[in-house]
Amino acid sequence: MGDLGAETSRQTKQRHFITGASSGIGAAVAAMLYARGDQLWLLAHGNQRAHELWKRFPNAEILVADLANPFTLEMALLGAVLPPLLNCLLHIAGVIDFGSVVDLRAGQIREQVNVNMVAPMIITGALLPALRRARGLVLFANSAATLSAGAAAGRSTYVASKSGVRSFADALRQEESSHGVRVTTVFPGRTDTAMQQRVYEYEKKVYDAAELMGPDTVARSILHVVDLPIDTTIHDLTIRPMPPDKAGESRSVTRLMEAARDSITSISPPSRVS
Repeated sequence: MGDLGAETSRQTKQRHFITGASSGIGAAVAAMLYARGDQLWLLAHGNQRAHELWKRFPNAEILVADLANPFTLEMALLGAVLPPLLNCLLHIAGVIDFGSVVDLRAGQIREQVNVNMVAPMIITGALLPALRRARGLVLFANSAATLSAGAAAGRSTYVASKSGVRSFADALRQEESSHGVRVTTVFPGRTDTAMQQRVYEYEKKVYDAAELMGPDTVARSILHVVDLPIDTTIHDLTIRPMPPDKAGESRSVTRLMEAARDSITSISPPSRVS
């Protein structure tokens, strides 16, 4: 039989499984991939959200599952018709809640840990066979908040869950490199999304979208990683907004791409057992 990895790299239409495609960065990524004719598998947490996704992406496959419930998520994946070959698994969904440690309740902790860390672990395990066949990419949209100790106060569970999934990504990279599976963690800074509006409300700051990156800017950086040749990988990519009084969008994107090129690492083809 031929090399399935080489075969899929020549395909015109790539196959992507995306969480978080309903809004923000995930919606921007899904729209860009869909517009160029790629095949999408999108996860929605309810029937209403699934219908909204279907209206925007009528040719996509929509899977309904609650990321906050590991058991029902696992059952949904077991019962779904998943792609036999998968070029990219894009973990972009996330949830945040606020409060001091002394005031945290079990429900707040459980939802954030399940959505931000446990769900990506379960989904990745279910899709690894398809990713191995395609020498695919697993990408985790994390947060720059996990890179700064000063950003944890008031959002301890969120930062802990995102730090946990970062460690999972690092372990996954070590385990799967021999199978040709690439793993990237992206750390976006402040981005103009509904989640960021909640952060500003908690911080009691005036929300100014001009000070933030647009979702499309972060999405373009993710597509840069997605479109890398299969013999190359970026382990970690940090993206931060440029101050609006110092540079325009074009310069910001240029700096982003320069940083990405500096972090590119070549990887060897997977070992094979006859």
